[in-house]
Amino acid sequence: MKLSLGPVLYYWTREALMEFYAGVAESGVDIVYLGEVVCSRRHNLRLDDWLGLARDLSASGKQVVLSTQALIESESDLKALRRIAANGEFTVEANEMGAVRLLTGRVPFVAGPHLNIYNNETLAWFAELGATRFVLPLELSRDTLRELQAARPAGVQTEVFAYGRMPLAFSARCFTARHHNLPKDDCQFRCLDDADGLALNTRDRTPFLTLNGIQTQSALVYDLSESIAELRSLAVNIVRVSPQSRDMMAIIEAFSERCAGRPGAPLEGLRVAPPCNGYWHGVPGMEYRN
Repeated sequence: MKLSLGPVLYYWTREALMEFYAGVAESGVDIVYLGEVVCSRRHNLRLDDWLGLARDLSASGKQVVLSTQALIESESDLKALRRIAANGEFTVEANEMGAVRLLTGRVPFVAGPHLNIYNNETLAWFAELGATRFVLPLELSRDTLRELQAARPAGVQTEVFAYGRMPLAFSARCFTARHHNLPKDDCQFRCLDDADGLALNTRDRTPFLTLNGIQTQSALVYDLSESIAELRSLAVNIVRVSPQSRDMMAIIEAFSERCAGRPGAPLEGLRVAPPCNGYWHGVPGMEYRN
């Protein structure tokens, strides 16, 4: 079973991104997803920069996939999407149907976690369009995965999001800008202040969600590190970890060991928030079950 590293979902400085991916090049991940998925205003790296990073990581032995934005809002977003779809070097992860349309009939692609593949009929349809891998939507359970795997089309790999704050929803509004009483078009790039998103608590100070620009995430960290053997038994090909601002190389190492069938180091003290895994067990997502 292979290990993938999802795209960075937060707004980090150019220096932080370059340092992070220099470490990734020496890490145990097999597949690296690159690109801006959340907000086109986050442009410390342009597409040419991402392509340069992709070539460097590919030269270090990593399989590289370019991820597309999950919400296309403007002509400039569409222009960037067209360039990614036509890059000619690297596989593309489609995160919305516009990207699927540009890729269908042209090149194989990865069906990302935001495409709502909830049943066998939908999975078969995406396979006909050219998907060679799909990422299980985060809210689906192991029981649903078992059903999908029983009728998985030939030549299609299964990838499961196994670590990180869960991306739950996208909106045309920017919640981070609103928090700072700023308009979206003059946000002053305040996402840079929150390397792992902005915590949103209930009135009784219970962690509830994480604000990440136009994206809403879980407050807790989804963690399937103790379910790797079960994922393997379900014939999952790839497990995905999502980047956080600290201790990521240690987390990658722990998952890499587990994917190889060895006991990895515990993740206690490495997570940026307490764990959850409820969706995997078919219960409320904020729960954690051993």
